[in-house]
Amino acid sequence: MSFRSKWGLAIAGAVAGAVAGLFGAGGGMILVPLLVALTDLPDEEIFGASVSIILPICLVSIAMTRNLPTFSTVLPYLLGSCLGGILAPRVAHRIPTLWLHRALGILILWGGIRYLWP
Repeated sequence: MSFRSKWGLAIAGAVAGAVAGLFGAGGGMILVPLLVALTDLPDEEIFGASVSIILPICLVSIAMTRNLPTFSTVLPYLLGSCLGGILAPRVAHRIPTLWLHRALGILILWGGIRYLWP
């Protein structure tokens, strides 16, 4: 791994962690674009790197949260996200990387617009 990639990963992780800490979510949404811009990782590795960076960020965020919801509140989300996590990688490798980048961009824009006009 190059020097640029090592520093890029560190910076991307720090920014994603800060965003997650400030807003409670969103670190993952900015992580992929940051990894594309700050590292020389191939596109095929960026999504895996993003997922491996998000896990520790989530664990730290959980540890720092004072008002955790009950397990029964989050269970439906956990089940749905696990199912999505199992199914999506089986489909993702069939979709051109450019389309995945565009889809992520659209999701980021949609989320941003929703927060601007609640």
